[in-house]
Amino acid sequence: MFSSGSALLIVSARKTLNRLQQTHGVPAQAAAREFPAVSAELDQHAAAVRDILDMGVENSAALPPSVLLAGYARGLLEDADETETPAPESLPDWQDADWVHLRLASLCLLAREG
Repeated sequence: MFSSGSALLIVSARKTLNRLQQTHGVPAQAAAREFPAVSAELDQHAAAVRDILDMGVENSAALPPSVLLAGYARGLLEDADETETPAPESLPDWQDADWVHLRLASLCLLAREG
């Protein structure tokens, strides 16, 4: 069970998701409104993440969604740093975004859903 003493963890998760919203969520959502293919890709990534968190994380129902999403995002960001994935601002446009950036942007969709 998630204890109320873990408020700091929730605050940290929200900070991570807010930063991700600025770097990935807002620009990807703007591209999704303009390009249906980007919207479809984001939806597919969001569905995959939802499945991973629901079925692949033991006791996921006991954790706040923001903590799960932020933890997943941090893992992706660490991997991106190790593989020297280009920063989102260096993308020519979201139509050509790679898997990592689309997955991170999809986390923003899920965070907004609550």
